[in-house]
Amino acid sequence: MLDRTARTRSGRRPTLATIAQSAGVSVATVSKVVNGRDDVAPDTRALVEDLLRRHDYAPPSARRTPATDGGVVQFFVHGELRAYSTQVIDGVLGGAEEAGVSVAVGKLPADLSHEPSARSWARDLAALGRSGVIVVTGELTAAHVDALGHVGLPLVVIDPLNLPRREVTSVGSTNFTGGMTATQHLLHLGHRDVVYVGGPATSSCNRAREHGFRAAMEAAGLRVRPEATVATDEFAYEPGRRAGELLLDGPYRPTAVVAGCDSIALGVMEAARVRGLRVPDDLSVVGFDDTELAEVSTPPLTVIRQPLREMGRVALKTVLRMAAGEQLDSHHVELATELVVRATSAAPPAPPAAAPAG
Repeated sequence: MLDRTARTRSGRRPTLATIAQSAGVSVATVSKVVNGRDDVAPDTRALVEDLLRRHDYAPPSARRTPATDGGVVQFFVHGELRAYSTQVIDGVLGGAEEAGVSVAVGKLPADLSHEPSARSWARDLAALGRSGVIVVTGELTAAHVDALGHVGLPLVVIDPLNLPRREVTSVGSTNFTGGMTATQHLLHLGHRDVVYVGGPATSSCNRAREHGFRAAMEAAGLRVRPEATVATDEFAYEPGRRAGELLLDGPYRPTAVVAGCDSIALGVMEAARVRGLRVPDDLSVVGFDDTELAEVSTPPLTVIRQPLREMGRVALKTVLRMAAGEQLDSHHVELATELVVRATSAAPPAPPAAAPAG
């Protein structure tokens, strides 16, 4: 009896003929199922779909070198769409317009840590004819990466929170330099009680920014207390506000904060406002990103600027080069950050005057 569930023993990728033989149907029937035709009996469709999954079948269109002209790149956002990712998307769309390709935007599925579900997800992308995949600040798993590699879809990650494989291509900024520059700016203003409020402790970009903060403090001969670095669970406003409350209500009140992103900085500023503290008179704050929020905040936020739109543009060009089979000079690209001084950083408040001798 024919083993209908066995993988190809040669180790070669399965073909429509392989699936058809296993199912005991014609190649034309399998092709109809792969292409979503509805003129196939339900029981036959279910059998063929099960075999496609078991054999990890990927359409030939996904395995050949995709044409960049007129293709579609899939862009995934991790979590909620915020000002940061909106500016990155704008850059991706600008690059796509220049290259003559389209971009499909969606949310990165969060439940793909298991290989079968990840491979099903990747096969669906391949079946849609995607030329490549871009993920922004995504919590990628090894299952994501392996599944995309299996169907031949190139992957580029922007500002990755983590990289499960060293060979994953990424586009980011000089996070370490940015964290150091932000801290040096505050030190030059005269601050000595500076803290870093960042995002998730496991985030690679957050770790680099914190290391830059530490490097600047240590170079100035200042000890970094344990309470001088705070990790939040997300690069977002509300975690920043909660962190600000803890800092400003604690025994060690800083005169300046380096924030891991603009949203965290704004949350810290709100915590200060509620407590009657003025920014920058009583507390200086420096953000990281330079999203549109930085310019419209009150007062306008001093930031380390990431070239977010350019990062998106570079990611788009890179994934298309990979799709065309080109060799990359580097799998990791870092674009320069820069300090933009606005109105939330100033010299620290003067210490209270000593009481006159009695």
